[in-house]
Parts: sequence; C-alpha cells; structure tokens
Amino acid sequence: MPIKIQGDLPAKEILEKENIFVMDENRAAHQDIRPIDIAILNLMPLKEDAELQLLRSLSNTPLQVDVTFLAVSSHESKNTSQSHLNKFYLTFEDVKYRSFDGMIITGAPVEQMPYENVDYWKEVCRIMEWTKTHVTSTLHLCWGAQAGLYYHYGIPKHDLEKKKFGIFRHHVMNRKIPLVRGFDDYFYAPHSRHTEVRREDIEKIPELTILAESDEAGVFLVTDPEGKKIFVMGHPEYDRLTLDAEYKRDKEKGLPIDLPVNYYPDDDCTKRPYLLWRSHGNILYANWLNYYVYQQTPYDFINTAEIIGK
Repeated sequence: MPIKIQGDLPAKEILEKENIFVMDENRAAHQDIRPIDIAILNLMPLKEDAELQLLRSLSNTPLQVDVTFLAVSSHESKNTSQSHLNKFYLTFEDVKYRSFDGMIITGAPVEQMPYENVDYWKEVCRIMEWTKTHVTSTLHLCWGAQAGLYYHYGIPKHDLEKKKFGIFRHHVMNRKIPLVRGFDDYFYAPHSRHTEVRREDIEKIPELTILAESDEAGVFLVTDPEGKKIFVMGHPEYDRLTLDAEYKRDKEKGLPIDLPVNYYPDDDCTKRPYLLWRSHGNILYANWLNYYVYQQTPYDFINTAEIIGK
C-alpha cells in the first residue's frame, strides 16, 4: 500500500528502508486514485515512535492511504518537540469541518487517572462525538479503547493489581465478523496497561460484540454492529523492541515492573525479544481498512447521515 505522508516526516526514511511504499504530496497529486483519508489522533508520549508503528501497520493492502496526524491543543507534549508538532500535526480545530474515511485514537499514559482529571479529556470527548458524523469507522487503541467505551457506553475501567505487561495469547470468539477474517484460532498481541475493561460490563451493552479475548489479559477486541466504533485493548502496532524500551525505562526509574510475559527468550532481558504478533497485527489493520473503511465509503465522500450513520 502506498502511504501518503509529508515528504520530510522522519518516519518516511525508515519506512522506505523497510521497502514500504511511501509517497509524498507531490507524487500523490499525480495519482488518479481515490485515496483513503485516515486521521490519527496521536496521544502517545513518544509520538515519532507511534507514527512509525502505525504507518507500518497501515501499509499492508493495495489501498492508497492519506494520513493526517492530529494532536490535542489542550496539552503540552513533553516528549516531542514543538517544532515537530507544528510541522507535521494539525489540531481538531483545523479539521473539524472535514470528513475522514477512518480514524485511529491511540493509547495515552494517563490510564491510572480518572478520565475527567485528564487535562485534554473534554477535547477528546469533542473529537469522539464528532467522529459519529464525520468518520466512517474509528479504531480505538488501549487507553483510547477504554476512553471510547466509557464515553460512548458508560463502561468503566478498573485498576489492576499490577501492570498487564507482555505478549499474551488470545482466542477468536466470532469468526463471522470480517474484522477477524484470516485470524488463526489463537494469536498473540502486546499489552502494556495498568487498567482493564471487564467482560461483564461490556456484555451489559447488547450492541457490542467481543471478538477476541485472553484468559490472562482479558478482553482484547470489541466492535459495534457495523464496525463504526472498534475497540482494541492492546497494541498490535508495537514493534519488536517497544516493550523492551518500556521495561528498561521503568527499571532505570526504579518503578515496580515485572519482566514482560512471553517476550524475552528464557526471560533474559539481554536477549533479542521474540516477535510473535506482527502477522495478526497486520491482518487486523488490513481488515479494518478494507471491510470497515474502504468498502463502506463511496468514491466521492459526502458527509451525510446515510453514509456515516446517525
């Protein structure tokens, strides 16, 4: 899939070295193709890492994807330079009159705080409300998934006794749903979180379907009936060394942290971590783009209730 991004985005060079087809605005302007417009609300602290991981995950179908990165205006990032944000990011005010085929709302390092205490919570709520009429399908990740379930359905999150951290095995619950088409019966995915959303709370909402879960890590994948709102509790976009960096960072800070589960060979953090989740992560993003974004949006995107839904 050609990914259309700004020509000088730092992730572009890395993706090209991985033989991922990336085009800048100039080349894309000469393509007589209806691109898929995807907005990514990047709430992760290390925004450049998240950019690379998500762009890599979106690169596995023949579709042309035009990516717009969004940042919240009600929070000052401490881990990404203001010059990077000014150059490569827009705010909600910049795009609120636009419509997008798809949107990704990422995780954020605020899960142990009550939602209402997060300084950008009201802005995220405005964006989630706006997605109902301006986005065909929204994919919520980790904290973004918990926040989406809370905002749209009132489902609470619960603190865990210790951080759910590592690579966990999940099983598919409903094969008839296109989002998990091509999945094996069991698959692995990364988790890195201090809170959870419980199965019994989700099951109280008749319109929600649990598509995959783990005996150890709990619910992983949830969708509404038409896939307009999809919730992923883990991080299928993570690369091989993301959990390694998190583990060593927390160790250096003296924070309580266990070795990530099913990650290092022989649980030896000096060894290169296993990569067990990439194929299913790619399938998940490809299925989302194909079945819930591309096939649901007409060539000429028109912002109407008939297309996006009421």
